This record gives sequence, C-alpha cells and structure tokens, in this order.
Amino acid sequence: MNSPRVGHINFLNVLPLNYGYEKIAQDLKIVYGVPTFLNGELKAGRIDISNISSIEYAKDSAELLILPKLCVRADYAVTSIILVSRKPIENLRGEKIILTTKSATAQCLLKIILHESYNAAPNYETRAVKVEKPVDDDATAALLIGDDALFIYLHRPKNFFVYDLGEEWKKLTGRQMIYALWAVRKKFAVEEPALLKATYKKIIRAFRFGIENKSAAINSVLSTKPFTFNELDNYLGGAIKWDLTAEGLEALKLYYQKAAALKLIDAEPELEFADV
Repeated sequence: MNSPRVGHINFLNVLPLNYGYEKIAQDLKIVYGVPTFLNGELKAGRIDISNISSIEYAKDSAELLILPKLCVRADYAVTSIILVSRKPIENLRGEKIILTTKSATAQCLLKIILHESYNAAPNYETRAVKVEKPVDDDATAALLIGDDALFIYLHRPKNFFVYDLGEEWKKLTGRQMIYALWAVRKKFAVEEPALLKATYKKIIRAFRFGIENKSAAINSVLSTKPFTFNELDNYLGGAIKWDLTAEGLEALKLYYQKAAALKLIDAEPELEFADV
C-alpha cells in the first residue's frame, strides 16, 4: 500500500486542515463526508484513518486507536452544535426533538444534557434537518451541527430559543468537550506501522500549515460560505481548538462515563493511542 485512505469531515471546524490537505498534502487519498458516513467507512475498513465523532471511538474501540495531539474541542461555547427550540429548554420534558443524522456525538451529548440538567426524556426522532426550516411543524425542537448550526447561532431566527450544547455541557460539568478525534484502524496500525507514522506526520504538517495560514484558508471559502471573515476568524482557534490535552482527555472520559450510565454506549472504553 503506497498511500492509506484518509477520511476527512469537511466542516468549517477543520478548515485549516482542509486547506493544508489541498495545498501541501495532495499525495494523500482523501475521502470526504459527514461524520456518520466516515464513521461507517472506517468501521467497514474502506478507509484507514479519519477524524470521527468522539462517541464512535467508544462504540468501536476494540478496532480503533486514537491518534495523539489531534481533536476538535471547545472550552465553552462551541457555536456549531445547537438546539433550536420553540420552547425554553426546561420545558422540553415530553416534547418531540428531531436529531440531525450527521453526528452521533451531538445526539448523545444532547440526551445527557437534557436528562441530567433538565430531567427530560423527550421523544427523539432522527432525520435530516434543514437550515431553511430548522424545526419541522411536527416537532418542538431540533439538534443541528456543523456549518448549518453555526449560521443559525450567528443569525438567530425569530420566535425560537437557541442553546449551545458546549455551553450547556460546561454548565453541567465545568469541563470542556471533545467533539471529534482522529483514529486509525488497529489492523492498519499493525500491518503498516511505517506508513501510519508517515501519514500522521503529513496530517500534522497539513494542519500546522493551515493554522499558520488561517487567513488564507478563510479567504479561500468566503465566496461559497454565508459567513464573514471575522465570523470565521473568531470561530477557528477561538471557539474551536484542535490540541488534544490531558484536561481534554479527562473531559472525554467523563462524557463516556455519562453516556454509558444512560446506556447510550455499551461501556466506557479504554483510551488506546497509536504509536506514531
């Protein structure tokens, strides 16, 4: 194998890495997709390395290893994972909430927050959510993530309440939140250790390049995204951070503990890291 297949969740929250891939890592075989798609591709062995929803590592930790140093996290408000509601959040106990199909991490996070902070067990339904009409007529609230969520967070619709799940998690736990990890299939790590190390270095280098050239990365997407330069500049490296710290790992363990307690995952996983 000359080049592994590398998954990439092409949301704005990893715009610097996307820019780095385009500019200095053209030799990598990049597979683009939303979190749920790439989670499935990694699990099926059709890609070897990817950024994934953090909950997916817990669900498939027997087959995966975490790549060190990398994550998508927020210390407080994340601004791109939100609950849009017709009612105040404390009044959602028996209501219907639509969950985005794009991310299982956000789904679990919302369920933890509503259960522990608001003693709520709503009627959840998973389906596609549209930014043009974030809450369908048959529902009271909806969970959105990614670029759509960021747009609504910055341009709040009239007659709706908007809740940032990073902010709600911080109020509940006092911790930051890890939304995504980079993971590699154990089989690939065992069979191709040198290739894994070389690919990891390319990912780190591409990420560093994108962060160092953040203004150019932002300018490269302004014509196709409904955001201003300042909005994205504040989001990237402000709300969103990418370094996987010891504090972040402790927060991740707490998230897994709470998810297991609600039986959203089978058990709390051991955090195993790839040797890179």
